[in-house]
Amino acid sequence: MNKGFWTGIGLTLVLAVIAKLAAGLPYISLIGPLVFAILLGMLWNTFLPVKNEWESGTAFASKKLLRAGIILLGMRLNLADIAAAGWSAFILAAVSVAVGIAAVWATAKILKSDPEIGFLTACGTGICGAAAIVAVSSQKKSGAEETAVSVAIIAIMGTLFTFSYAFLHPFLGLSDKAYGMFAGGSLHEIAHVVAAGDAAGAVALDYTLVVKLTRVVLLVFVASAVGFWAARREREEGAPTLTWRTLPIPWFILGFLAVSALYSTGIVPEAVAARLVDLAYLLMAMAMAGLGLGVSFSAFRRAGMKPFVACLVGSLVLAAVVYAYVWFVV
Repeated sequence: MNKGFWTGIGLTLVLAVIAKLAAGLPYISLIGPLVFAILLGMLWNTFLPVKNEWESGTAFASKKLLRAGIILLGMRLNLADIAAAGWSAFILAAVSVAVGIAAVWATAKILKSDPEIGFLTACGTGICGAAAIVAVSSQKKSGAEETAVSVAIIAIMGTLFTFSYAFLHPFLGLSDKAYGMFAGGSLHEIAHVVAAGDAAGAVALDYTLVVKLTRVVLLVFVASAVGFWAARREREEGAPTLTWRTLPIPWFILGFLAVSALYSTGIVPEAVAARLVDLAYLLMAMAMAGLGLGVSFSAFRRAGMKPFVACLVGSLVLAAVVYAYVWFVV
């Protein structure tokens, strides 16, 4: 590990800290530190292109630190809360994941949008935003440009929907519990569901987080399925036979579940868990900054408007399906 490696790591740390501080400001708080970190990285690379010798450090951050961050994020998920919410919350989360992915992906195909961006954006819409995109992209071996553009699309779309939910919630005719499940089942980032749920009070926020974090758990199965699908295509193209070492299971997601199980036992003090969650977000923000440092804003021009339209249409379909579910079931 040379000086360039540590310089690259240090740059992602600086950008992550700036993103964390900026996330406390009005409006920026809606998109959260993760998305803001990737935008800062893209801005830096657009005006001050990253030196070649730094790339090993930024790549390490965008891959290894991301996985460490996702594992530690398990300290905010109490599996008992998901169990207490009952089958209605789990079914809603499963429906949200399936409909969100299918609606965006199908729309992207109809519009003949970039297939890689379309699929990644679909996963971000259906599951949990930027974290889902980077987890799935690592399984699919997607390029940094496609991954960064997909994250940015989710950030913009999720922010627009969050403002809409906060404004419309008094007119939706839903109880606090139903509204919370609606927001948790249809919004993109955890930052989005927190903002939208908080607008309706503590009860709504609790159910918002339970449904959203249940969707996060389902990332394990989606990422595994994507990994096996990608590996099968590689084998068809003459890639070596799979071994336990190369088996496309997202072990870091299983680590997330293991940490969640540990937290659910109550052994870990809340103060310690809170600090570990802060560390998780710092590591993931460094990963996002590293990802952004490999991309410039010209990537959006190359992608065009079709991925945005596909995400918008798919998000509207997801919102309609989830609203119908909570109206009739909850």
